[in-house]
Amino acid sequence: MAYKTVLDDFKKCISRVKPDKIPAFACSEEFDVRMSGNLYCDYNSDSKIMAQTQIDAVKRFDYDWAWLQVDDCIEFEVLGVGVKGKGNILPATCDYRPANWDTLSSLKLPKFKKDGRMPVLLDAIKRVKDALGESVVVVGRIPAPFSAVTLLYGMSESLIMLYDDPELFKATEKFCEELVCGFAIAQIEAGADALWVGDCNASGHLISLDFYKEFAFSGAKAAADAIRDAGGYSIYHASEHDPEYIKNMILTGVDVVSAGPGIEISKAKAVCDLLDKGCICGNVDPIGTLLYGTRAQVRAETKRILDAGARSPGYIANSGEMIPRDVPEENIRAMIETIKEYKI
Repeated sequence: MAYKTVLDDFKKCISRVKPDKIPAFACSEEFDVRMSGNLYCDYNSDSKIMAQTQIDAVKRFDYDWAWLQVDDCIEFEVLGVGVKGKGNILPATCDYRPANWDTLSSLKLPKFKKDGRMPVLLDAIKRVKDALGESVVVVGRIPAPFSAVTLLYGMSESLIMLYDDPELFKATEKFCEELVCGFAIAQIEAGADALWVGDCNASGHLISLDFYKEFAFSGAKAAADAIRDAGGYSIYHASEHDPEYIKNMILTGVDVVSAGPGIEISKAKAVCDLLDKGCICGNVDPIGTLLYGTRAQVRAETKRILDAGARSPGYIANSGEMIPRDVPEENIRAMIETIKEYKI
């Protein structure tokens, strides 16, 4: 089950120092819930089920982290945003708040230890940390401030706002910054070593690089700074495919940039190496490789990515995105075993 010096190796990777081993991560939460025999709706609302699912997954599959990503709704359902999804369908935001100054003026920060499902996540993090200690990297989650705005107002309204009312967008982002940074700190206090900072709605798939620099960069930097000041580490994920965006993501000061499956890992890693700054994790394809590949294909592709990513310091092995719940068990084992066997 994982290993006692994994946090040291995680920190070495972030510092661009050769680790003893490459940490083996996997964005496997949906798959892990399936393997636990629980419904996702029970997992994301019961801290005991959530924690035990993560503890059992680490022991069963030898992950080097416990990834409590859960869903994107936690901060927003307490602000009056609608949520849909039941059973094994992950919750998604809907029925968004009106995108106007009146809404912004009405928003109040929730009480992280009391409101909605926030205390569920905090208690689950504590339970996982108490059970697994330093043998894994315990990872909580927040949305980055830019994506938080889109989860509050909706994607279309938010992106239109970049043109029609940029000042409202920036003011709302400041509120979201306070919201997500506060919740990040609460998770670190509960036992999280790192925070997964999701920002897929600020990727090059959706906004221009100029818009990223103007609207998303400062929020990501604020989150990274707050997490670092609280003693934690940030893993920033936008499923990015463009090296120039990845460069700017690294420059925000986040500790790790998670490369999505849409970019060759060598291209993402080359950005870090050129800057001599930052760490990349990723990017085994969860669909083409893990869902549809054979065990032999998974091993070969994982090895290829390791050879490209780990040839210089500043790399952590991971999938490029969330692993589907129906991925064959033997393929998860093949990926993790290949990482564990890899000689640096």
